[in-house]
Amino acid sequence: MLTVVGTPIGNLGDLSPRAAAALAEADVVCCEDTRVTGKILKHIGASKPLVRCDENVIARRVPELLERLRAGERVAYASDAGMPGVSDPGQALVDAARAEGLPVTVVPGPTACVTALVLSGIASEHFFFEGFLPRKPEQQEKRLSELAAVPGALLVY
Repeated sequence: MLTVVGTPIGNLGDLSPRAAAALAEADVVCCEDTRVTGKILKHIGASKPLVRCDENVIARRVPELLERLRAGERVAYASDAGMPGVSDPGQALVDAARAEGLPVTVVPGPTACVTALVLSGIASEHFFFEGFLPRKPEQQEKRLSELAAVPGALLVY
């Protein structure tokens, strides 16, 4: 089973009991940064093998992780903060597992975009999450011009 685990956005006290259990019960924990996830594991008193799966290496890691899932291992994926799969490289692992019919579950957790929206006081009946803008200024300008027509709050990382 692949378990996608939402993790705290800065405050370890926000880790849910279900998230702590999923991490503690995993055979291996995949993460963007082993130092960050290592702190979470230390906080819950767990010691698990950590496999770095940031945007630079996740494509190379997917085959070995799928093999572990096929072998019946419990694989957890946690991003540095927030909900994996939301502007996060973990989506590649989820897509690959689902494509092979392997079981995937999610332990919900915080998301920075929704937290920021609620804290902002901006009306949130309708909102659009863009994620990350392109890196080049001219591409950013073009994309922001396209997004100007979106009704409601616009969330951009």
